[in-house]
Amino acid sequence: MEQKKVLVTGIGGNVGQGIIRNIKASDYDIRVIGTNISAFSPGNHLCDAFYEVPYAYDENYIPTIQKIIAKEGIDLIIPSTDYESYYLSVNRDQLNCPVATSAASTTTIYLDKYETFLHHEKHGIAFAKATLPSLYKGEYKECILKPKKGRGSRGLHINPKSWDQFSDEEYMVQDLIRGKEITCAFYVNKQNRLHGMITFERELENGATNQCTVIDDYDTQLKKIILQMIEKANFAGAANLQAIVNEETGEISPFEINCRISGTNSIRSNFGFKDVEYTLQEYVYDEMPEYVNTTKGSAVRILMDVIYRDATDLTQLKDNSSDFYLF
Repeated sequence: MEQKKVLVTGIGGNVGQGIIRNIKASDYDIRVIGTNISAFSPGNHLCDAFYEVPYAYDENYIPTIQKIIAKEGIDLIIPSTDYESYYLSVNRDQLNCPVATSAASTTTIYLDKYETFLHHEKHGIAFAKATLPSLYKGEYKECILKPKKGRGSRGLHINPKSWDQFSDEEYMVQDLIRGKEITCAFYVNKQNRLHGMITFERELENGATNQCTVIDDYDTQLKKIILQMIEKANFAGAANLQAIVNEETGEISPFEINCRISGTNSIRSNFGFKDVEYTLQEYVYDEMPEYVNTTKGSAVRILMDVIYRDATDLTQLKDNSSDFYLF
């Protein structure tokens, strides 16, 4: 079978690195081309080739991606960040290869958390209550201010004493619900059907999952929410729903949705939910994604080191052609 070429963006982060590790662990013969906004990151050693690119919102981002597609003969782009998912989806017609993202209308809604709230409220889909800073009248028992777009778990302010620095253009106010944090990854196939899902209860460290456990206690409620989302927006491929289970009522309140493969992809593939492989099967090999058969279990993340002996200029270590070992 002919070797395929897959471009994975954002390889400096755990999402992109997990995607590459899943590709490498699969049975497919795939050359992985990575991109990132910096010349070197811990993800470089995973790539067969690497390119530095501008930020996704930069006017040169799409032209740079077009050049990489032409030079490498890319068969599929898998974005690992919200902004890249959005800009690649919006500019999909300018790219000479498939992009593993939902429709531009969907990535537009879910890039902005306040637009997400308005969309869910309009269609009667569960979501944590939200408003704009200028409209907030103290109606929530506790509140959290967060950037409307991107940034993961950065830029959060819980019950702030001063509101002067929070503009309506950049921030939103969300009802702060105390309880168990869960994350549910799901996959929508090309027939616009929910192919499968997996839910973790998780703990965060620096905004990313540090440890997690597979649970199914809330899957009936989550599936109902996800099916409503699929009915009211054009999802395609992998997505992720983050929610809080109210510690008093047990009610599930989603507070963020990501239209991309999410950060626990390297963990959940080991528990039977292989959304990276489903993406390859549908978008590279034109196959039906394999059956989802999840299992129970837990995972914890640890630090490892990538060692480059005698290397003194990290910016020259572009990909896995440099000598390295893991310790």
